[in-house]
Amino acid sequence: MKKEGENANKPDNTAFTQQRLPAWQPILSAGIVIPGFVVIGLVFIAIGVALFLTSKNIQVLEMDYTGTDTGSPCSKCTYNVSCKCLLTFQLDKLFEGPVFFYYGLSNYYQNYRKYGVSRDDYQLFGYISNLKNPGNDCSPFQYDPTGQPIAPCGAIANSFFNDSFRLFHNVDGVDMEVPLDGKGISWWSDYNVKFRNPELTNGTLKDTFKGTVKPLNWVKPAYELDSNVNNNAFLNQDFLVWMRTAALPNFRKLYRRITEGNYSSGLPAGNYSLEISYNYPVAIFQGQKKVVFSNVSWMGGKNEFLGIAYLVIGSLCIVMSVVMLIVYAKFQVPDEDL
Repeated sequence: MKKEGENANKPDNTAFTQQRLPAWQPILSAGIVIPGFVVIGLVFIAIGVALFLTSKNIQVLEMDYTGTDTGSPCSKCTYNVSCKCLLTFQLDKLFEGPVFFYYGLSNYYQNYRKYGVSRDDYQLFGYISNLKNPGNDCSPFQYDPTGQPIAPCGAIANSFFNDSFRLFHNVDGVDMEVPLDGKGISWWSDYNVKFRNPELTNGTLKDTFKGTVKPLNWVKPAYELDSNVNNNAFLNQDFLVWMRTAALPNFRKLYRRITEGNYSSGLPAGNYSLEISYNYPVAIFQGQKKVVFSNVSWMGGKNEFLGIAYLVIGSLCIVMSVVMLIVYAKFQVPDEDL
């Protein structure tokens, strides 16, 4: 019985369980390490050059419209609500398409913990019970002063960015409006998985939201964000983009794409004007607002840091290989000691 007890936990007598499988252990000699560092360095440098040059070729146009700068066309709107201003700019050459149109905010901490959790995911997923009884995480934007539930509730929804833009191209003295495409600007997972509109009551969203009120800072209720039912309420593309909070205090979010009509290949050289409906106040927290036009490449948007990082690592590998070669040549360190 004792012998059986001793062998009860003994592994099977196989090459795998008894660790008898063949193995290969490389010998790191100078003839392997130094050329290896050189090859790695050259590969990293080649990738870095490709990334850096590609990023350099990406066109980006940024314009601040906060209105705090002297002479800014939006200075009249800094402390006013529902104000309009006009930004003009000129393109000297074709701004290659597809062109992506972003709005940017600075000194805006969406990563603040209490702000980031101030939402009711069950409400945003379309549960009727949570539509009328928002979760406590939404407090103090859970109910209005009269006790009616807010839909959508929470600080994120309440601070929904509501500036709007219209772009015009001056052609022979006539301002032609540039079509802005707002379809599919949110993440696929947000639109198809994480967010849902509640079931329609009497065939309308208005009846579904009956008994709720709009967020305190909104001009109109969620069911009037768009006339298209597929782009309304919790499935509104602009709302979905805003609800995906940013990790850093200076960020930009996609507003529209320019891909249609005469502008499918980009924005031609010429004079442009951007009409801004200035509704979103940022002066109260020393924030800034900007608009950004950009195109992309195979590596995404403009990002020179990635190319520089590859160049630095590749250069360090080359320098280290040279240092090791000098040490090896001067002191003749035997291979087995490396």
